[in-house]
Amino acid sequence: MITIGQLAKYVGVSTKTIRVYHDKGLLPEPGRDASGYRRYDAGHAIELIKIRTLAEAGVPLARIRDLRSATDEELRQSLHEIDTDLSARIRDLRATQQRLRQLADGQLQVLPAEVGSHVEQLTRLGFTRRWAALQHDLWILVFATHPDTAITLFHDQAQILADPTLRQLFLDYDQAYDLDPHDPRIDDLARRIIQATRDRYGADDLPGQDVSTEIPALIQGAVNASSPAWQRLDTLIREHLAT
Repeated sequence: MITIGQLAKYVGVSTKTIRVYHDKGLLPEPGRDASGYRRYDAGHAIELIKIRTLAEAGVPLARIRDLRSATDEELRQSLHEIDTDLSARIRDLRATQQRLRQLADGQLQVLPAEVGSHVEQLTRLGFTRRWAALQHDLWILVFATHPDTAITLFHDQAQILADPTLRQLFLDYDQAYDLDPHDPRIDDLARRIIQATRDRYGADDLPGQDVSTEIPALIQGAVNASSPAWQRLDTLIREHLAT
């Protein structure tokens, strides 16, 4: 009969590890002697060696408990399943590592290249850096949540900005950021945007109607939250388009 310290030394684990195995029900706890010490025998050493071997092979402790009473065939099958799971995790980790390396090298783009180029050109078209940064973040949200329709929506906006008259509407929208919400220019801009929207799409074919309402609302909410003037502008536009 040996102490827990001696058992740990012989098997090559720590006493803390043995206590963890006790707590998880992997290794039965022996009784205490007259001095209050637990005494271990050869059976405990053999069981501990089996547990250590499985743990070092990567078998989760929760699975080890089930495998202690498994037949040889059940053990082989379980180990095969664990090996398959580990292989899948390794592939995922390698893919993550590759993406991290690409990101570090500047090769991994959050947005398609044409969208990134478009956003970079906004300031050269007269838009503020604030507007360009906002557009960048909003397109990230659109492409992440609606990958199938995002590029169509992007091309539509790119065409709008290619039209000098329509581009001016967006420039005026950008410049309205600091206006008082009740400035008459807000009402005039809303009227012009409403008319341009109806001229371009008609009353029943507004952009974004083919996607769920939550994301467009979330996007517009982010825009409105940054400027009281933009919030009132959005309210006016929605009220008029609804009628």
